[in-house]
Amino acid sequence: MSRLDEVLGTAILKGKKALGKEASEVLRLPLDLLRVRGQPRRRFENLEALAESIREKGVLQPLLVRRVGEAYEVVAGERRLRAAAMAGLKEVPARVLELSDKEARLFALVENLQREDLNPYEETVGVLALLSEDLGRPVEEVVALLHRMQNERRGKATQNVLGSPEARRVEEVFKALGRMNWESFVQARLPLLSLPEDLRAALEEGAIPYTAALELKKVKDESLRKALLEEVRAGLSLRELKARVRGVLRKEKAPRPWPKEVAAKLARLDLEALPPERRARVEELLAELERVLGK
Repeated sequence: MSRLDEVLGTAILKGKKALGKEASEVLRLPLDLLRVRGQPRRRFENLEALAESIREKGVLQPLLVRRVGEAYEVVAGERRLRAAAMAGLKEVPARVLELSDKEARLFALVENLQREDLNPYEETVGVLALLSEDLGRPVEEVVALLHRMQNERRGKATQNVLGSPEARRVEEVFKALGRMNWESFVQARLPLLSLPEDLRAALEEGAIPYTAALELKKVKDESLRKALLEEVRAGLSLRELKARVRGVLRKEKAPRPWPKEVAAKLARLDLEALPPERRARVEELLAELERVLGK
């Protein structure tokens, strides 16, 4: 039994049993009876090549499904299903699993997360969905929990979050996945959730690495960010990008020059002509300005 099996329990074991010696009978199911649920995997690359292979050899590995009413829900094998439809097949081989709703969701999430072609954004969404399902809490609450854990680890809070059963469960799931620990996930992956739309799209397309997306996120000027994004697409290295971004941030933080129109107004200012309340406020501000400039 693997660490992942041990942590997530019967959902994974039932899926493996369906593929092993005790596998259930393979059925031929019509495509119009098959349904898919939302998955962290949003891209399905090389579908045309898989479809061509299916035209020649058929679907070699049965899909894993479960019965839902009069239809079947695909637990594993959505890519094969899509390719089979492209190839013009009317039915596909499938094995039916006896899974609860939660077991099906867990199995589907883990099966997708174990694929190598998930991009970092999809993987981030998938890990959060897995934690949400496992903890029985909405994704937003899982994100908040992770941030509280990070704050406590950094000494910014003393709420004993790290000693809670939920925090220990989070650590167990990350160890079982074997990809990264929860701290690196919070630091490097959660920021991907707040990427501007253009960066998120480029990341999901696989056009840029997530490290470049995080650097580009620092640039608030949209037109400048898009220009830098195109350079990254064209091959700008991460090192060169970081240097460009540092330059942009220095310019953004530089103090603005004194507006000429304000200086001109001060030169024409006639305090005696102002109403008493405005005159008192202007004099107060001028006195403050003199104190600051006199330092």
